Amino acid sequence: MNGIKIRGMGHAVPSHAASNVDIAQVVDTSDEWILTRTGIRERRYCTEETSVQLCVEAAEKAIAVSGISPDEIGVCIVATLSPDRMIPATACMVQKEIGLEEDTLCYDLSAACSGFLFALHTTECLLNACPKKYGLVIGAEVLSRLLDWTDRGTCILFGDGAGAAVVECGEGWPSIGAISGSRGDVEALYVEGPGSEERSYIRMDGKKVFRFAVETIPKCMDQVLEKTGRTLDEIDFFVFHQANVRIIDHAVRKYHIPKEKYYMNIDRYGNTSAASIPLVLSELQEQGKVHSGSRVMLIGFGGGLTWGGAVIEFA
Repeated sequence: MNGIKIRGMGHAVPSHAASNVDIAQVVDTSDEWILTRTGIRERRYCTEETSVQLCVEAAEKAIAVSGISPDEIGVCIVATLSPDRMIPATACMVQKEIGLEEDTLCYDLSAACSGFLFALHTTECLLNACPKKYGLVIGAEVLSRLLDWTDRGTCILFGDGAGAAVVECGEGWPSIGAISGSRGDVEALYVEGPGSEERSYIRMDGKKVFRFAVETIPKCMDQVLEKTGRTLDEIDFFVFHQANVRIIDHAVRKYHIPKEKYYMNIDRYGNTSAASIPLVLSELQEQGKVHSGSRVMLIGFGGGLTWGGAVIEFA
């Protein structure tokens, strides 16, 4: 199977920023309590923006950076758990707004915080069977719609945003070596569906998710290295799902990853679920920290409990 590489990244975040001090006016908490436990200082909330608008802005930026035209795109997948509508798919609405051709395969994928990684893997597989060799992969969330302001364990964590990647499938390119899994643990982190009598809020067993992440990330990293035949030294950058700074710090210490090889923006955006990894990738490219030839390891984990990892290069 031919692999994919990233041609261009883009991201979009709402204009409204909510600091820890702002949150403390609504729920019994403090800036110090939130910062020491999570690493979050502020997060962005949609006040006027929609999920589709964030997706379109991020996608247009990624397409501009990639230097291709929308009619060259054969696959468009949006990873999200918080769409504007159940039907049609967010990807179809993005298709309309940016002018993707009618033969473009467009749909949404729901795998919580692992969603962008699952979508990358899916896009790699689909492009191998597609006459067009470019794909648009978007991670987008408007989690502010799902916050329970009586639950200080969850409402402090999440934010809104979107990140998009234009990827290219090239003959002879190495596969991203994606690995993934799910435990079928459906109570650790969930949101009720529209058929439930309960209001659709994020519900999470924080301690259980934390233990899962700390245990799973090293296993995931080892499996990705084994599958791709890479060593830690051959990875230029490590991008972890931005859930909690303590989770990332644990992996960094275990693998002795130097500061110049990883990046965090959780302090400014909080946990943006499926948007988390592409937000980091977009900022890395925007700042010139990754470029053509850069090799990046991606590690995600989330509700399900799901996890995924891959190594992808920039074209």
